[in-house]
Amino acid sequence: MAEQEVSKDEQVGFHKGSLSTLAKERQELLKMVNIVEQLMQMHVKALQELGVDLQKMAEEAEKQQGEKKPIEDIIKKEKKKE
Repeated sequence: MAEQEVSKDEQVGFHKGSLSTLAKERQELLKMVNIVEQLMQMHVKALQELGVDLQKMAEEAEKQQGEKKPIEDIIKKEKKKE
């Protein structure tokens, strides 16, 4: 089978279509990230209302271990204590 040459116009169309699709995917991903961020903020606020100081917990963890920990690690550690 002989390879067919793809015309420049077809290549341009392919790349433009790919960029268009990827831009839409990125837009949807950003929407999802925003929703997750809003949900996280709601939970942070609820924890604050319950008297849990995540900032204080993060600072204590940093002092103990000498490095800044992601919030996920701090929360997991606190869950294990309960």
